[in-house]
Amino acid sequence: MPLRPRGVNHLALSTTDMKAQLSFWCDALGLPLKALYWMHGVEGALHGFVELAEDSHVAFVQHPDNTDAVEFGVSHADGPGGGVRGGTMQHVAFHVDTLDEVLTLRDRLRSRGVQVLGPIDHGFVQSIYFEGPEGLNLEVAAGAGIDADAWIDPEVTALCGIDDTELAALKEPAPFERPADPVAQPAEPHPTNERARQHPEHHALVMGLADEFVWDRLSETEPPVAPA
Repeated sequence: MPLRPRGVNHLALSTTDMKAQLSFWCDALGLPLKALYWMHGVEGALHGFVELAEDSHVAFVQHPDNTDAVEFGVSHADGPGGGVRGGTMQHVAFHVDTLDEVLTLRDRLRSRGVQVLGPIDHGFVQSIYFEGPEGLNLEVAAGAGIDADAWIDPEVTALCGIDDTELAALKEPAPFERPADPVAQPAEPHPTNERARQHPEHHALVMGLADEFVWDRLSETEPPVAPA
């Protein structure tokens, strides 16, 4: 199989109340706290991690400039099917192996005073829905994979402006072999890069740094607590 990302290393969510988020995720969902420290390279920001699996986490960033204003349709979707500004998280679903485990988490959440909608059977996945602190739209789901031939709707594909050639490329992305020499940084930002559009000078400065400089000068590998 061609090399590709195989999962989420961590999903980082903004917060104005680290303790409230950690309390919810650790108690209501049973995820252990694995890290809580000053965020590397960001003055005044806290970074926390709870574990989904050994190599997969949910992270939280409590930044001094974060706001607690929840604006449905702008910062948050008003429920897992609601509209929201492009580029924001509409909702996030976490995987378990079986419907029985979905139901167990439903009951755990309800035992902690969290209202839960579901389960609902979507065909390729069975889900429950609930709200986390600060308006997060959350889902727990069980499923064994998606059959693309059954679940890619020709009508919707056409509405998205995707033709047959493009669809074939989307279903089977081209493989890539890393060349002997590193690929040079593109001279110009990608046309979809919003930060480059809004902050051109700062973006050009940061992205112009050599890879070796970034590795040597920006890496921070020492944990805040020395091993016993």
